[in-house]
Amino acid sequence: MLHVSSNPHVRDRMTTSRLMQLVVIALLPASLFGIWNFGLRALLVIVVSVVSSVGCEWLYDHFMHKKNTVTDFSAVVTGLLLALNMPPMIPLWMPALGSAFAIIVVKQLFGGLGQNFMNPALAGRCFLMISFAGRMTNFAVPEGFKGVVDAVTGATPLAALKAQGFTEGSVSVWNLFLGNVQGTIGETSALAILIGAGILLAFKVIDLKIPLTYIGSFTVFVIFYMLFSGMGFSGGYLLSHLFGGGLMLGAWFMATDYVTTPITPKGQLVYGCALGIVTAVFRLFGGSAEGVSYAIIFCNLLVPLIERVTLPTAFGKGGKKA
Repeated sequence: MLHVSSNPHVRDRMTTSRLMQLVVIALLPASLFGIWNFGLRALLVIVVSVVSSVGCEWLYDHFMHKKNTVTDFSAVVTGLLLALNMPPMIPLWMPALGSAFAIIVVKQLFGGLGQNFMNPALAGRCFLMISFAGRMTNFAVPEGFKGVVDAVTGATPLAALKAQGFTEGSVSVWNLFLGNVQGTIGETSALAILIGAGILLAFKVIDLKIPLTYIGSFTVFVIFYMLFSGMGFSGGYLLSHLFGGGLMLGAWFMATDYVTTPITPKGQLVYGCALGIVTAVFRLFGGSAEGVSYAIIFCNLLVPLIERVTLPTAFGKGGKKA
């Protein structure tokens, strides 16, 4: 007699907690650079956000008499991603409020990890953006600020690009790539984000389908925009959009979230292309200089439809013969 256990029958040593720990490790380069770039204030925002996320998850599980899920590290990832999407000088009660919204409303009230219909960290950021737009878009730092970025102005490179237009040399692509610019804590350094992306790829936490189709479709859209708007092709303008803002952080760390992305291979390609197009539309034609967060959340809502359209025909269910 053979005892057949309940499904799934295919097992793997890679557990949820192990995956989340690898994501945290991959986010360390961007986090450490943000702390070096903006000083200990950035560290404080990160600590408050992570502790608030973990605390909200523990309290919800405790009072709802559910199994404690703090040890799976998903709340740590949510809090860390939320912190990396915030200005360094933001009041500390705001990351705590955003964490509570992300964990309790978006994640737990919909059934917990694996049941949320949109990325919790981005949902928390967008909630704060809608509620406190002025503070969420204020990147100014006080005089005497201890950090690499010591400018008092609150304009990010993308905001300046949108307000003043682009001329060759107006934006330092090298500074954008390294991260010596204004912005949120974790989005400024494309180099640090790419190092983290390399860690995710090396441990096979993610694959290249969604990030490359996201960045690729965004690149194609921007090139067409430059050509048809009369601007002409400009490598500096294109690279400013690629390395500026939250595109790299969103493409590698948030658009690849397992729960809120399609499970079909074709669906992932469609999803990545949709992300690139929607982000480009928001950036180039919208009122804000950014658009990654709203684009990802919008496309999260399209995932059930994308999966339905791209679902492969099961063997023996009437598929076309070769």
